[in-house]
Amino acid sequence: MDIGIISMRYAKALMGFAKDRGTEDVMYKECSALAKSFSACPGLRPALENPLLPAKEKYALVCAAASADGKVEKTFSEFIKLVLKQRREDLLQYMCLSFMGLYRQSKHIGVARLITAVPVSEQVADRIRNSASSMLHARMELETEVNPALEGGFIFDINDYRLDASIATQLKRVKQQFIDKNRRIV
Repeated sequence: MDIGIISMRYAKALMGFAKDRGTEDVMYKECSALAKSFSACPGLRPALENPLLPAKEKYALVCAAASADGKVEKTFSEFIKLVLKQRREDLLQYMCLSFMGLYRQSKHIGVARLITAVPVSEQVADRIRNSASSMLHARMELETEVNPALEGGFIFDINDYRLDASIATQLKRVKQQFIDKNRRIV
């Protein structure tokens, strides 16, 4: 079976289970924390895929990655136990991402990412979040990131669109224009 199909089935089942229990907001927070842990710690996936590691240790590892104190909500705990019982821990990251997508879709939440060369103030981030929210008629989650390689300006990703107003990109375009012009001359 395809990885996407399996992870989406588990995510849909988790969404239905969480809605029945009224814990979808808590599940979203824990899945978000687990997804961030997968991104921040590349050794987490190989550890979960290790067949020599017992299920109890994998369970403790996932709980620690999803919550700082290792204590997770009961719905999340039962879901992780099911995933480990079915030996699908290699797809856990994709399940979390699929669940987050379903949750955002059901709650009308947009995702935006702002990459700047210097840190932005909280007021600027709130203003950007509010204007994007009013334009899309949805609640927005804004992630800010600092990348000094931009040299100035910003890159703004919202849902599937990108606005690149960085100095580095503009310099690359000018350089490419000069290269193209010189090719025509020779």
